[in-house]
Amino acid sequence: MPLSKKNIVIIGPAHPLRGGLASYNERLARQFQNEGHEVTIYTFSLQYPGFLFPGTTQYSSEPKPADLNIQIKINSVNPLNWLSVGNELKNLKPDVIVVRYWLPFMGPALGTILRRVKKNKHIKVVCIADNIIPHEKRIGDVPFTNYFVKPMDGFVTMSEKVLKDLKQFTAAPAQFVPHPLYDNFGEKISKQEARAHLNIPSNEFIFLFFGFIRKYKGLDLLLEAVAKLKEQRQQIKVLVAGEFYEDRKQYDELIQQWNINDQLILKTDFIPDSEVKYYLCAADAVVQPYRNATQSGVTPLAYHFEVPMIVTNVGGLPALVPHNKAGLVCEPNADAIAQTMLTMQQEGTTHFIPGLQEEKKKYAWNNITASILSLAGY
Repeated sequence: MPLSKKNIVIIGPAHPLRGGLASYNERLARQFQNEGHEVTIYTFSLQYPGFLFPGTTQYSSEPKPADLNIQIKINSVNPLNWLSVGNELKNLKPDVIVVRYWLPFMGPALGTILRRVKKNKHIKVVCIADNIIPHEKRIGDVPFTNYFVKPMDGFVTMSEKVLKDLKQFTAAPAQFVPHPLYDNFGEKISKQEARAHLNIPSNEFIFLFFGFIRKYKGLDLLLEAVAKLKEQRQQIKVLVAGEFYEDRKQYDELIQQWNINDQLILKTDFIPDSEVKYYLCAADAVVQPYRNATQSGVTPLAYHFEVPMIVTNVGGLPALVPHNKAGLVCEPNADAIAQTMLTMQQEGTTHFIPGLQEEKKKYAWNNITASILSLAGY
């Protein structure tokens, strides 16, 4: 029996903000709409103060989605705004609020809004927790997260590690649902078309490092691996696509020190949504050389475009990328990454395609909407 129509509010980044969280929330809203529900996204008028934001801009250059109701409402640093938005949502009386939690900095704002919301005794609040214990620790992480989790009726996590971390903070019901496919960046195109668009070599084997560049993602390990392969006279090409979210100087120095500039194609500006498919489809394999991880938004991208992956044996990555089926798993050090890249290049990638096609069936969006509504009691 189908569920009756629900009024659902999603709290989290969305247009005009940019990035993976915004893309995810907009895709989730469309899934709920496709299932017959009414959806509004409450996004941020101020997400991060400028001094806390490591990139060039927080805002998208893409047009506003015409099919979504996005309200620009939340100021992350203004307590009066938190009370105002909380009262507005309390009076709006949606059936379900879905809130994203990815950084303890957001705990005070979101926790206060949702405490106000819960006063009407009707609204169910379900959190999609990207991280509970952050990759980069700061003072206030634990009290902010403790404050945030109290009003929640349930949690969805996208990795087993976050599910385990969550138990340190709350006994509220929680379900693990793998990160759904990012299928909102267009359909797969040919490698030739993608490389022509990016103006990169058409006949070389190219590894792709994709996404914001931060310490925990291990780009320095990948650069060291490339240097080791160059020493062995191996022909390796790596496309680095994504914006630096920390000082790039250390990476430039490593590239110069190891003399590997010829092995790299650097596209280190922000990649807008309309360009994402070209980078994934241009790649022979994706490399995620992370030092630590919960889950990764790059993995469902690679699944959607059927690109095999090399991932390190950290966090939730190996569970999402079965070894020798959807890709290869290695230890998070330069020697292991180098050897695995060489293996991938020598064996080729075509034998991973059946495994990728089979695994990607697990990552449907209706799995996560069903879990959210179940946790909300529907």
